Amino acid sequence: MGVREIRFLLSPHCDARPDGMDIDLIVLHAISLPPGDFGPGFIEDFFLDNLDTTVNPYFTDLKGVRVSAHFVVDRKGNITQFVDVQQRAWHAGESSWQGKDRCNDYAIGIEMIGDEQQPFTKAQYRETARLCRVLMQSYPAITPGRIVGHQDVAPGRKWDPGSQWDWARFHRSLSHIRKLDLQVRL
Repeated sequence: MGVREIRFLLSPHCDARPDGMDIDLIVLHAISLPPGDFGPGFIEDFFLDNLDTTVNPYFTDLKGVRVSAHFVVDRKGNITQFVDVQQRAWHAGESSWQGKDRCNDYAIGIEMIGDEQQPFTKAQYRETARLCRVLMQSYPAITPGRIVGHQDVAPGRKWDPGSQWDWARFHRSLSHIRKLDLQVRL
């Protein structure tokens, strides 16, 4: 089997990274829209600036909110890319890692469809680890210790990927991935 090209949908919610900024961090997130709904449709609409905020009362607070991530991994392990990696996606918000603020400037954001109630799927662990390995190959400054959760870069403000994300399981998956057959847009 050859290289799998990842589905790409261009989000308008991105911009240029600061000049000379090295990419050296991956931030893992969890998202479901509305909460508890694990379909990708509303998430895609949200990242593409097409979310009809009148179809669900939860969406009212999202009117005018502009966010994105570089990638979304759905419950079946399918990956969609929304922003070229060299561009800055708007995923971490007000954030800091190891004394360095504005994580969006130097991080890659990966959203996994999930919440604080349901465990993530086997496919999500496998494909998120595969995606991270591919990114680590392109950006050697990203080591396993530089793959963190949103709650780590925005403590007290964000919960995700939360207690449902088993970091030990993820790191085992990360160390066992050998087949780097994903083609991402750098």
